[in-house]
Amino acid sequence: MHLSKILCPLDFSAASGPLVAYAAALAGATGAELCLLHVQEPQPVLSDADLPEAALELARYQLITEQAGAPRVTTRLRQGEASCEITREARDGGFDLIVIGSHGQTGLTRFLMGNTAEHVVRTALCATLLVKPQGDAAYRQSA
Repeated sequence: MHLSKILCPLDFSAASGPLVAYAAALAGATGAELCLLHVQEPQPVLSDADLPEAALELARYQLITEQAGAPRVTTRLRQGEASCEITREARDGGFDLIVIGSHGQTGLTRFLMGNTAEHVVRTALCATLLVKPQGDAAYRQSA
C-alpha cells in the first residue's frame, strides 16, 4: 500500500505528543504528506480565544513534526462533532490513512459515552491506524 496522505487528529492531551511523533515518523518513512487536524467540539460557551489558542497548538505540533523529519506538514482546524469531522476531512481530503490515538476507554464508560477513535475506525472510508498511548495502564493490565 502506497501512502501519500496521512491524517492525524489531535485533542492536545498528553497522548498527542507521542501520537504526532509516531505519525511524523511514518510520514517521513513513506514520504507522505502529514495533516494535523484538531476539531473544536461545540461547547455551551465558546470563547473567541478558544480557536486562536487551538491554532497556536496546531502550529506548535507542526513544528515538532517538521523537526522529526515529516516531509510535508499541514494543519487544519474544524468545528463540530469530532468523529464526524475527522471522517469527513479524511474523505474530502483524499487521505490514505488516519493515525488516531486511543485513550483506552473500556467497559461502561465506553458503552455509555462512545469513543471518537472507535467511531472513526468503524466509519472511515480509508485505512485507520489506532495507536495506544505508551504506558497506558488499561493496556498494560489487559496484556
